[in-house]
Amino acid sequence: MNKHQKHTHLSRRNNDIFAPNEMAILGTKCDVISNLVHQISAKLAHFKLAYFDASHAKDVVPNTVSEFTFHHQGNVQFTTFQKVNSYQQRIDFAQFDLLFINGNHFEGAKQILILDEEKEVSVLKRMTQLTDIHGIIKLKKETAIFPFLIEKFPEIKNIPCFSIDEIDKISTLIHQIIQQKTANVKGLILIGGKSTRMGTNKSLLDFHGKPQKEIAKELLEKQGLETYFSVANSLENSIEIPDIFLNLGPFGGICSAFQKDPNSAWFVLATDLPFVNEDLIKLLLQKRNPSKIATAIKGKNKEFVEPLIAIYEPKAYPILLQYLAQGYSCPRKMLINNDVEIVEVDDDLIRNINTPEEFEAAKKEI
Repeated sequence: MNKHQKHTHLSRRNNDIFAPNEMAILGTKCDVISNLVHQISAKLAHFKLAYFDASHAKDVVPNTVSEFTFHHQGNVQFTTFQKVNSYQQRIDFAQFDLLFINGNHFEGAKQILILDEEKEVSVLKRMTQLTDIHGIIKLKKETAIFPFLIEKFPEIKNIPCFSIDEIDKISTLIHQIIQQKTANVKGLILIGGKSTRMGTNKSLLDFHGKPQKEIAKELLEKQGLETYFSVANSLENSIEIPDIFLNLGPFGGICSAFQKDPNSAWFVLATDLPFVNEDLIKLLLQKRNPSKIATAIKGKNKEFVEPLIAIYEPKAYPILLQYLAQGYSCPRKMLINNDVEIVEVDDDLIRNINTPEEFEAAKKEI
C-alpha cells in the first residue's frame, strides 16, 4: 500500500536547526562564550555573523508591544513577544554566513566544546547535544579531555584542539566551516520572455553564427557551470527549468530556478546582451561575494545594477519571495534595496538589444 503524501514535494534549503549554517559553543560560563564569539567576529568581519543567546534577566515582564529602535547610522534594536520557533528563526537568520549559538541554552547542529574543569558535570548532562563536534577549546592548556567524552567519542583526540587565547587559529577553523557551506554556482539562461519589441524570439537571434541562447549557455559552461534554460513551458527537457511562478517575467524564472535548487547560487544571464564575453563572465565569478545577496554588474555610467547578468546567492531566494508577497516582481528593485556586491564595467559590454533596429546595428558592429 502506497504511503499517503500529505504535502507537495518541494526542494528545501539545507538548513541546520535555526539557520543555514550554525555553530553552538558550550561547556563554560556564558560570558566566556559571548566574549569568544565577539573576538572571532572581529577577526571575520567580512562575513555576516550572528549570535543567538538567551537573556539572563530574571522576572522579565512579557512584552505587550514590539519595539523597533532604528539608529540614524543604521543599527536597529528591537524587543518583541516572539517565542523561539525554528521555522521563524530560519527566516530571521537566512542571510547570515554563520550563526553562533550559546549552547548552554540552545542546541546547535554543529558544536565547539570548551573544556572548563568547573563545568565538567554540566557537560556530562549535555552529552546528547554533542552530535557533531568540530573543535575543542581548553580554558587551561593542561586540562585533559574528560574520560566520558573519550568513551563516547573515541576519535575526539583527532578533533582540532586550541587554547582559549588562540583566537587566530579558532577563527581560521570557523572560516573553513563557512567556506565549506559556500554554495556551488549553476547557470540560468533566460529564454522565456515574449520579445514583444523585437517581434521575434530574442534567444534565437544570430549575432555570432548561432542562436544567442547557445552562445550564452557556452559562455557559462566554459566556466564549469551546470547550465539550464529558463523557459515559460517545458516538455520535460532535462536542461530546461519551466516557470512555476507564472507571468512574472525574469523574476519568475529566477524564483523557479531556486525552487528547483535552493542550495545553489544561480548565475543569471539574459540573451539580449550580445556583447557579454568570456572575460566578463570570468570577472563576475572572480568578484563573487557569497556573503552578499548577489554579485551584480553595473555600467560605469549607469545608476542601477543590471539584474539579468548577476549571481544570486541562496540567501536571495527568501528575499525575492518577500518582495513577491508585497506585490513586487522586479529583480532590480530587490537588488538595489539589499546588500549586493557591485562590479562596474564599461556600459557597452552590457548593452541591451531589444528592437530590430538595434539588432541590425549590433550585428554590423559585431
